[in-house]
Amino acid sequence: MEKFTVLNALVAPLDRANVDTDAIIPKQYLKSIKRSGYGPNLFDAWRYLDIGQPGMDDAKRPLNPDFVLNQPRYRGAQILLARKNFGCGSSREHAPWALQQYGFKCVIAPSYGDIFYNNSFKNGFLPVVLSESEVDSLFYDSALPGFRLVVDLERQTVSTTDGAKSYRFEVDPSRRDSLLNGLDEISLTLRHADKIRAFEARRRQQLPWIFR
Repeated sequence: MEKFTVLNALVAPLDRANVDTDAIIPKQYLKSIKRSGYGPNLFDAWRYLDIGQPGMDDAKRPLNPDFVLNQPRYRGAQILLARKNFGCGSSREHAPWALQQYGFKCVIAPSYGDIFYNNSFKNGFLPVVLSESEVDSLFYDSALPGFRLVVDLERQTVSTTDGAKSYRFEVDPSRRDSLLNGLDEISLTLRHADKIRAFEARRRQQLPWIFR
């Protein structure tokens, strides 16, 4: 898993509340058993003017010019600014996968769907929680061309690049440590590989008939 330390990046404002996981990555794309290839279909029903289906050539599909991610000024954005209850709805790890594979590394919102919030950390994607008033302030600033933010996970702050505004966010210490060190759940388990091997060796001696 890629480490997350400090991110200085362009911001894309998605000014919609209650964005559910089916809007993030529609259900028809969940048929794939792969963990890759979801980026082109992030917010599919909003980004395109036709109805998307697996196997379509997305490069040839008509884009919705009014959707924020299709505007040239937000091309290359790695921070998504969103409203309350982002990622609500059904459980699917595909939602953080799609956001990551599009190019986002972080989302900032006042609140999240619980399952989306948990899945994000498990996949190395940072969901930052700020108050509604703080998010309102950032949405106001996002009207400026080229608006960027600095997300510092070590300090747990979100700041404007000129330092004029800085907001603190809270994150569970164990999740913070995992992201800072790029450790997923398997990597965390393997930190204890020596203890696991020692336990298995003792068990083999104590209960040899299990291994016959």
